[in-house]
Amino acid sequence: MSVTEGIILLHGFGGHHLQTALLARRLREAGYLVANIGYPSWRWPLDRVLDHLHDRLAASPIAHAARIHGVGHSMGGLILRAYIARHRPIRLGRVVMLGTPNSGSEIADLLYRLRLNRPILHHAGDLLRTRRLPAVEATLGTVDYPVGIIAGDKPMNGMTSNRIFRAANDGKVSVRATHLAGQSDHIVMPVAHTAMIYTRPVADQVMHFLRDGSFQHA
Repeated sequence: MSVTEGIILLHGFGGHHLQTALLARRLREAGYLVANIGYPSWRWPLDRVLDHLHDRLAASPIAHAARIHGVGHSMGGLILRAYIARHRPIRLGRVVMLGTPNSGSEIADLLYRLRLNRPILHHAGDLLRTRRLPAVEATLGTVDYPVGIIAGDKPMNGMTSNRIFRAANDGKVSVRATHLAGQSDHIVMPVAHTAMIYTRPVADQVMHFLRDGSFQHA
């Protein structure tokens, strides 16, 4: 890599930055500066999460990178969309989403029907459900930057998840829900939702998109 490029790396709902540490290491080994930032996805409302990210990034070495990319797992991809809509980096590069429920998750809808959304999803529920309020949808902005999306279709609990989704899914998000208007590329890989952030082939595809603006299709 001839110039220094940075990556904002965000974990998903209920996660921790330690979960994305292996992916961060692989990205650093490829020559990127990586800001692997944790955030209280359950406890904090979106506005507070975005302020937290903005403060952390302003103090991070990637703030001075030649280009700033984004990689988000699951809900982390939605947080990236909202962050770019509010605090778009001047030198914004490419964004990769891993199993991100861009159209919402059917599991979140199930929790709403069971009235378990508050104790389980709390502040994240408005982002994760399929029927988002217009104001919530507006915070995610319009995608006018290069976005590559990786979806999984090999859930670990196949029989149970297939009864919920009735379509290809990774155990938590359906493949169709990962699609996004304006996406540059989309690929489906044989991985489960949580496992994808630890899988070397997924990391290779992330780096391929950041470098070339497309995935390596078979």
